[in-house]
Amino acid sequence: MLQNALEHFNLDELDLLIIENVGNLVCPATFDLGEDAKIVVLSIPEGDDKPAKYPGIFRRAKVLLLNKIDLLEVSGFNKEKALADLAEINSDIRIFETSATKNQGLDEWCNWLVEKVQEKQA
Repeated sequence: MLQNALEHFNLDELDLLIIENVGNLVCPATFDLGEDAKIVVLSIPEGDDKPAKYPGIFRRAKVLLLNKIDLLEVSGFNKEKALADLAEINSDIRIFETSATKNQGLDEWCNWLVEKVQEKQA
């Protein structure tokens, strides 16, 4: 599907292409799409067990967006447990704590993206 979609883009005019895989945390880990970086989103309401339950995607990811961080206090999400599990799986993963509703961590995340685009163009 991705290969067919890319035929409709002028890739020479793109600085950044984000491929979103909606669904579960198993399939995205399985397929190499030629991406420069796998980025996984762990949303606080999903639960702190996801790194241990789906280690493949967390092992291969360069970045983790710990999303909806504003819900941490009301969710029962054990951040220390999730981060400890993550550290055992992938100690090199870059973590951004984000909240769209509170505009938290988005500047750092976007700056990282810009930095990676600039590195690629250099």
